[in-house]
Amino acid sequence: MFGLGLPEILIILVIILLIFGAKRLPDIGEGLGKTVREIRKIRREKKTEKGDKEKAKKEEEKKVQKGNLISDLKKEVEEIPGLKELKTIKETTEKVKNLTKLLK
Repeated sequence: MFGLGLPEILIILVIILLIFGAKRLPDIGEGLGKTVREIRKIRREKKTEKGDKEKAKKEEEKKVQKGNLISDLKKEVEEIPGLKELKTIKETTEKVKNLTKLLK
């Protein structure tokens, strides 16, 4: 414990007893206990906030990666040989269908 031995700790306790008196020692101990609990609570909250932020950041990165993956796949699909010709054929057939509907 910080390199303090039993004699040093006893001397410190005796000095504290002489300064504050026996009646106030329980109050001081209670105050120290509350302080330690509050510090632990704050640390836990910060850890959970940090974990939540990291999770949100990872989820955002996954979304960006998925978006990049989809755009990359679209580019690869567009580069398939003959696909552009098929698209133009499909568009012209749609136009012909619309014209035949109008003529009926």
